[in-house]
Amino acid sequence: MEKEIAVVGLGYVGLPVAVAFGKKQHVVGFDISQDRINGLKQGIDVTKEVEPSDLQSATITFTANPSDLSNTDFIIVAVPTPINENKQPDLTPLIKASDMIGKHMKKGTIVIYESTVYPGATEEDCIPALEKASGMTCGQDFFVGYSPERINPGDKEHTFTTIKKVVSGQNEEILECIAEVYGSVVEAGIHKASSIKVAEAAKVIENTQRDINIALMNELAEIFEKLNIDTSEVLAAAGTKWNFLNFTPGLVGGHCIGVDPYYLTHKAQKVGHHPEVILAGRKTNDDVGKFVATTLVKQMIKKNMPIQGSTVTVLGFTFKENVPDLRNTRVIDIVQELEDFDINVQITDAYADGEQANKEYGVNLISFKQLKPADAVVFAVPHEKYLVQGWDMFDHLLKHGKGIVYDIKSKLPKDECPEGICLRRL
Repeated sequence: MEKEIAVVGLGYVGLPVAVAFGKKQHVVGFDISQDRINGLKQGIDVTKEVEPSDLQSATITFTANPSDLSNTDFIIVAVPTPINENKQPDLTPLIKASDMIGKHMKKGTIVIYESTVYPGATEEDCIPALEKASGMTCGQDFFVGYSPERINPGDKEHTFTTIKKVVSGQNEEILECIAEVYGSVVEAGIHKASSIKVAEAAKVIENTQRDINIALMNELAEIFEKLNIDTSEVLAAAGTKWNFLNFTPGLVGGHCIGVDPYYLTHKAQKVGHHPEVILAGRKTNDDVGKFVATTLVKQMIKKNMPIQGSTVTVLGFTFKENVPDLRNTRVIDIVQELEDFDINVQITDAYADGEQANKEYGVNLISFKQLKPADAVVFAVPHEKYLVQGWDMFDHLLKHGKGIVYDIKSKLPKDECPEGICLRRL
C-alpha cells in the first residue's frame, strides 16, 4: 500500500529526500521558514543541492502550514541537530518538530527520524514528545523508525539515491514497511539495522571515525611544521603504500564531522564512560584555526612584516568547498585569532550569503573585486572558482603580487609558486 509521504525540514538533507520521493509520487514538503517555502515554490534552492530541473520534475506541495501534515502517514524528519555553546547536543529543533508533528498526525502514522542523534534519543526523547503532543500511544496508535542521513553537501556523485540506506524500526513489521518505502527510491540498496539504537550509533561513529583520522593528520601537521617538513609531501610519500588511509589535515566544521562526535561523547559520559580518544581528537581539530593564525603571524614576523595594522585576506568562508553552507564553519576561528593580533582581516567567499555570514558570525564579506591588496592571504576554502585562477589571482590579492600565502588544503601547485610569494601549507 502506497504511503502518503511528508518531509519535515527542507534543508541540505530534507530537500533531496523530498525530491527523490517526489519523482515517484506526491510529497508534502514542510519547513518552518516561509522564505524557504516561497523560494522553493519559485524553483529556487539556495543550498544548490538540487538542480532546478529536478525540483521542477518532482511533485511536491511546499508548505509552512503544519496542518498539511494531517493527510500524510509516513513522515520523515530531517531537521538540524546542532550543539550549543558548551558543545552539548541541542535537541531543541528535533523536539519542537516532534511536538508539531504530534499535534497534527493521524493514527497509524509512521514517523522516521533522519537527524543525527545519540543512541537512544529517538526512543527516550522523541517518542515522549510525540505521545504528549498527540495524546496517542507509540507502538499502538503510531510508530517510529530511524534512518540516518548520509547526504554530503556539494557531492553530486554520492547522493540520496546512490548511497546505501540504513533503516530501523521499532518492530519487524514497521522495519519492513520503512525498508520498502525507502527501497522504492534508493538504488544503492537497504541495510536493515537490528534496532533503532544500532542505526543511531552507526550514524554517529561514521563521522567520529573521520574526525579522529583527520585529527591525527592535523597533529602530524603541527609536528612537521616544527620540523620544517611539508606535510603534503610526507602524505604523498606515505600514500604510496596500498593500505595507507587517505586523510589530510584541515579545518573540521560543518553539520556532521565537527558536531556528531559530541553527541556520542555526551551519551558516553551519561553512562559513566569518559571517551578520551574521541574528545582528544575533537580538541585537536577545534584548535586548528588558532594554529593556522599563529603560524601565519610567526611567518610574518620572520619576514619583518608589521603585525598590528597589517592586512590579511581570508579566501573562502564556508565550511567546505563549492557549497554556500556556513554551518559551523571553522574559518571563523582563524579570523578571530588574527583579529586578536590587531590585524585587519578582510573576508571573501564565492558562494556564501553575506547577510547570513553577518547574522551568524558578525563578519562582513567583501566581493573578490573589492578586496584591497593584502600582506598575506589565507586560502581557507579552495572553491573551484578560485582554483581555476591559480597563482594569477594573487597579483590582485597581494601587495605588488608579493607576500605570504597560507594554502590550508595544499591545493596550489608548489612548483609553480611565483617568485616573491612565501607559500605555507598545513
